[in-house]
Amino acid sequence: MEPLESILQQIEPISLQAMGSVKLMNRVDSKFPTNMETLLRMAPLWREHFYVQENEGQRIANYRSLYFDTPDALTYTMHHNRRLKRQKVRQRIYVESNIAFLEVKNKKNTGRTKKKRIQIPMEQWGDIYSAPESADFIREKVWVTDQPLSPRLENAFQRITLVNKAKTERITIDFGITFHNHLSGCDADVSDLVIIEVKQDGSLHSRFKDILRDAHVQQKGLSKYCLGMLLTDEHLKYNRFKQKIRYVNKLTGKNYIIKSLEQ
Repeated sequence: MEPLESILQQIEPISLQAMGSVKLMNRVDSKFPTNMETLLRMAPLWREHFYVQENEGQRIANYRSLYFDTPDALTYTMHHNRRLKRQKVRQRIYVESNIAFLEVKNKKNTGRTKKKRIQIPMEQWGDIYSAPESADFIREKVWVTDQPLSPRLENAFQRITLVNKAKTERITIDFGITFHNHLSGCDADVSDLVIIEVKQDGSLHSRFKDILRDAHVQQKGLSKYCLGMLLTDEHLKYNRFKQKIRYVNKLTGKNYIIKSLEQ
């Protein structure tokens, strides 16, 4: 198969600045887990219908995220318990740009996701309370709890971002995913997994979903935060996510084990 980097060089680029018109901060997200072999089969089909985001000459970007949670992992548990209305709080670094944000993601009971964020100095990584602007942001935007939030799970991954020619949808393709749990000290590597997310504002036809369907890639919710927590924290509820781990194992040919079940 043709290397992924070579395929990306054949796709018309779109700059980070031009992507401003397709932020889709109030959107519907659909996730499609797959593996690198399937991704490479689909990639040549992107050339005609999509732009690829390019930043400083790079078409594959490196990201780091740090999720904050309560001591009893409230935001994780809400997701596990199928709460339709929920929040996640994280910091994110765009590595090549050396830019960091503090973000609050709200999942509504309508299925839509709305994200609020502020840019923060890099030295605030791991701290959401000492700087007045960040503390005010948390106080204003976080409704899920009054408990203090502390660093819980960090991940690193690579991302390709596509946008359709009509600029009505954005596709993120995450791979090379690794985790570090700040509470347990445990690490996990799921770099064979690919998580594709189609982000749309409305219910317009998606050419990318056509490509996924033809490649037999199924839509299936899979949170990187929840996955990383399952693999690195032995003190969590996990029953509802056991099937998801089995599905990840089937996709990747690996044998990832929920931390609570390790003997």
